[in-house]
Amino acid sequence: QRILCLPRSFEYSQKNAVLVPVAALGVGGMLVYWLRSRHKIKTLEMGDGWWGSGERPLKGKEDESIRPFKIETSDKEIEDLHHRLDRARYAPPLEGAAFHYGFNSNYLQKVVAYWRNQFDWRKQVEVLNKYPHFLTTIEGINIHFIHVKPSYVPHGRAVQPLLMVHGWPGSFYEFYKIIPLLTEPAKHGLAEGDVVFEVICPSIPGYGFSEAPHQKGFNTVATARIFHKLMNRLGFKEYYLQGGDWGSAITTNMAQMLPQSVKGLHLNMVFVAIQGLGRMISVMLGAYAPWLVGLTREDVQRVYPFVQKNIYNILRESGYLHIQATKPDTAGCGLNDSPVGLAAYLLEKFSTWTDDSFLDKDDGALESKYSLDELLTNVMIYWVTSSIVSSMRFYKENMSKFPGPAADPRLGVHVPTGIAAFPQELAHTPRIWAKDIFKNIVTYSYMPRGGHFAAFEEPKLLAQDIMHFVRKVEQL
Repeated sequence: QRILCLPRSFEYSQKNAVLVPVAALGVGGMLVYWLRSRHKIKTLEMGDGWWGSGERPLKGKEDESIRPFKIETSDKEIEDLHHRLDRARYAPPLEGAAFHYGFNSNYLQKVVAYWRNQFDWRKQVEVLNKYPHFLTTIEGINIHFIHVKPSYVPHGRAVQPLLMVHGWPGSFYEFYKIIPLLTEPAKHGLAEGDVVFEVICPSIPGYGFSEAPHQKGFNTVATARIFHKLMNRLGFKEYYLQGGDWGSAITTNMAQMLPQSVKGLHLNMVFVAIQGLGRMISVMLGAYAPWLVGLTREDVQRVYPFVQKNIYNILRESGYLHIQATKPDTAGCGLNDSPVGLAAYLLEKFSTWTDDSFLDKDDGALESKYSLDELLTNVMIYWVTSSIVSSMRFYKENMSKFPGPAADPRLGVHVPTGIAAFPQELAHTPRIWAKDIFKNIVTYSYMPRGGHFAAFEEPKLLAQDIMHFVRKVEQL
């Protein structure tokens, strides 16, 4: 009987010899898959879109050509502007109001007088055309951008492509002072050109010379997708991104969408929602024991008193946002018809967003940081393109649905990130808070001065920080 059982036991042991390793392999495989899935980077779905007029054509491929573009003006355009400026009427400001009620109309009359009698739009068009402009059609609309390459590249030096994205109420023109510092750093005394960029500055669709979307729903995610397509069309597989204001939200979405294409993300404004029990505890403890919650001395100076700086000041400066996020076309109609109204609406932001102490100045201290030629050139980009309404609509499209301007915390940002924290920015985001979203912060700089319009106001400081960030990324 024992002899009869031997073949059976031998057969059973053979089955075990096969089944046990297979089972172990299966369990091990599942464990590896689980571990890898835990660490797999979740990305923002790229999707697709159509923003042209009417239905998307069923047949035919989109024209992917890149066409040279030149900004032009005419006597008729300038005459119409002058006629409207001549017919402006003003309401007198309250005595001692300075900029606390908005743009002071006494100073506004001086700005308009300069605009009418001394501002040379033809000359400024020449300034705008000093860099190469292009148009290309993506998802049914024409996308405008400037593309500036370095005139000289030292032998063996790699040129880094850098996409820079503006916000509201700015434009691609914000970057005109920083572009030469990035494309020709040695010529401007910046580290002998060890980091050299070619810079691409697009206009957000609906801003300036980029065509406005004809369909509802165009938000930062759609913009991110279009700008990835633009960079791909230009032949870039990997590139750096930089942005502030809407540019920050757009480039952050780009990093979440195609992280494999983004070598690094540099921001001069960070959107992080202040919510949740942990954040509230951090805010409360930070005022008394900042080291317990990871806040630095500089963070404390910039964040507190919290209610004053993060609630009252933001409410004071964000009335425009509520209008634009709900009924942009109503106010936009008036601004699109009146150059004086448009200038007051836009330029007021270049005062208080540069430094909130400028509220106390009768002239908003506008000319302490910028020239009237620079400010009015930005206004003219909105005026001649009739783009104020479509630029305001961008708020409604982004505020009315998820993900909004703040980065999706469930996705996070995993690409190397640099943050330049300017002291006069509308709100300060400490590094410890930024880490909730940005998982790979390579550089975090407390900038010595400057506000919301960093590239426009402090181009050298911003250029130095971008270069410092890129050097560190390239060494990783």
